[in-house]
Amino acid sequence: MLPTYNEAVNISSLIGTLLALRIPSLHILVVDDNSPDGTAAIVTSLMKKHRNVHLLLRRSDKGRGAAGIAGYKKALEMGADVICEMDADFSHDPRFLPSLLEKLHFADVVLGSRAVRGGSDTDRPFFRRLLTKFANLYITLLLGLRVQDCNSGYRCFRRRVLESLNLTSLTSKGPAIVHEVLYRVHLNGFTIGEVPITFVERRKGASKLGFSHLYQGYFFIIKLKILHLLRKI
Repeated sequence: MLPTYNEAVNISSLIGTLLALRIPSLHILVVDDNSPDGTAAIVTSLMKKHRNVHLLLRRSDKGRGAAGIAGYKKALEMGADVICEMDADFSHDPRFLPSLLEKLHFADVVLGSRAVRGGSDTDRPFFRRLLTKFANLYITLLLGLRVQDCNSGYRCFRRRVLESLNLTSLTSKGPAIVHEVLYRVHLNGFTIGEVPITFVERRKGASKLGFSHLYQGYFFIIKLKILHLLRKI
């Protein structure tokens, strides 16, 4: 499941790279927020050549969180046994996907992790890496998550995990959906595994993650904790 917004420069190559992995029964679902750069049109063209490429075009309720929720629901509706999500800008290298799937034999959810032994994100500027480490420490301590890279959006879920989450009740509209889902997985008692990945900065296109998103995300973590204490999640 690939949430996209203005990824026309990357989407065709990414889909081609994923298909080249020859993962049995793989289906690729692109969840596009009506990108003005024509991302959806490229995917539509690829669908004519590949029956396992699909598009969910969203024209309202835009945002990373809402797109993720819609993508989860659509994947379950399509009958997926395993749902994997990743960024569409090649910061999440498709070559690690088989490792995530292999680890799924021993866990309910698997994260592609920069923080476990063998993982790295040295391609990014020092300040961004420092900010990621701070955010990870802040989130793990506040929410009690026992993972090394709780910020990772490169993830695979067993079907039953997403079915248990009551997706309609998820509230994050932005990138904090990553943390909300992970926290609910943790609260529901599912096992979470991690495999090392090398995270790199995007080479093409512009990042959509700004500091305003980060600040909003930090406050959202507090909200999640309060909701749990009030027994609302």
